Amino acid sequence: MDYMKIWHDTGTLNKGIVIFLALMSVVSLSVAVTKWLRFRKMATATRAFAPVFSQALENDNIPEALAAADQYPGSHVARVLGESLREVAPLLEDPRAAGAAIVSCERSVEREQILLANDLKSGMGLLATIGATAPFVGLLGTTLGIVRAFMGMGESGAGLEAVSGGIAEALIATAIGLVAAIPAVWLYNYFTARLDTLFSELAYAGREMIDWMMTRQAKRELSGGGTPTFHHGD
Repeated sequence: MDYMKIWHDTGTLNKGIVIFLALMSVVSLSVAVTKWLRFRKMATATRAFAPVFSQALENDNIPEALAAADQYPGSHVARVLGESLREVAPLLEDPRAAGAAIVSCERSVEREQILLANDLKSGMGLLATIGATAPFVGLLGTTLGIVRAFMGMGESGAGLEAVSGGIAEALIATAIGLVAAIPAVWLYNYFTARLDTLFSELAYAGREMIDWMMTRQAKRELSGGGTPTFHHGD
């Protein structure tokens, strides 16, 4: 196939549609690469953060736990647990405020998860939109190309054979639309699954920290003993 000839013979409107589809494909791939790199960084930071944070809580060393959260800002777990622990840390020093600290921590964890969800979902709408609309944009280009080919046949009086090449060229727009849409749909589903996994980790980690607070307070009331180990589920 002579792609330069196909491009030269393509109508102006169809050329615009092809360029638009190419831009859609570039945008979807750019969003995917950016999100993949961020998720990879988050996973690496979380693997380093979890044992440090766990050890700090086991030692009942809240300042050290907060320092660990500050040390790994790229971790989604550090972001949520760090902000929540920082908010309730003053209440944890007062045994009479233990109940209020636990309730406050639950609300803080939920709030931070919502904020993080809004942040992490940025770009997902673009992937969904491209995956849903690119085939229709390509179909529009094909329809316009076929109309143009049959109009040319009517003006020249030539047979179908004379415009078969133009019809084939018009169908390329649909092919390009599918090439743009299929990866976008795959990537959207992949990142949706990754987000579900991340939020499951956050829910587990938040519940673990709240359980730690409850056990810590119970032990203080009974014997003033140590604290349980915090575990992060990877």
